[in-house]
Amino acid sequence: MSEYPLPPSTSLEIGRMLRADNTRCVVGCRAGQANLPALGSLVRLPVEDTYQVYGLVANVQIFDDGLTRQVVVSDTIDPSVILDNQYNRNLPLEIGVLFVGYERSGALSHLLPPRPPLVLHVLYTCTPEEVRRFTAHGRFGYFRHILRATDQPIDELLAAHLQQAHACHRQAGNTAWAREAARELITLLRDDYATLTNVLKTLADTQLEF
Repeated sequence: MSEYPLPPSTSLEIGRMLRADNTRCVVGCRAGQANLPALGSLVRLPVEDTYQVYGLVANVQIFDDGLTRQVVVSDTIDPSVILDNQYNRNLPLEIGVLFVGYERSGALSHLLPPRPPLVLHVLYTCTPEEVRRFTAHGRFGYFRHILRATDQPIDELLAAHLQQAHACHRQAGNTAWAREAARELITLLRDDYATLTNVLKTLADTQLEF
């Protein structure tokens, strides 16, 4: 069975939101920042005391600048220069987040949030308990938001998310979550054979036991 690292036991601040619409947002942070969430990770954006938006990390982009361009064409690059550029310099990094639900006054919903967060709201990682609570709510209604994101590698995004969520559920003794999730995906994609085939092939590479 594939081992997937569990999220931290406490939420970590990742970055601040740059822009958003009703379905997704882009969060900015510094490249090289430790504990960046992996593809498919569940994250959250608190908007008010009783309202927060949940999403999946769908894309990460690391940008360059003039100095980086000069370094990469050098004949030799000192290791200290590489480390300085990777960890010390304030190079920009953008995380694309796909909205998959929200919480209001303690009640979870897998509908799209009624309004997106505003600029500079903080993005946090979700703890294993938060992942379990969100993904166990309802009947996988949030999957439809992922399947609509045709501009993203849906199969890879689903596989990465299922690995993380399964690890969180298994930690709490629920080994059936991934199997139920796979069955729901088969039902949702029964009329889209091409997408279903790609998703099942990618899930097979995760070595999760269904």
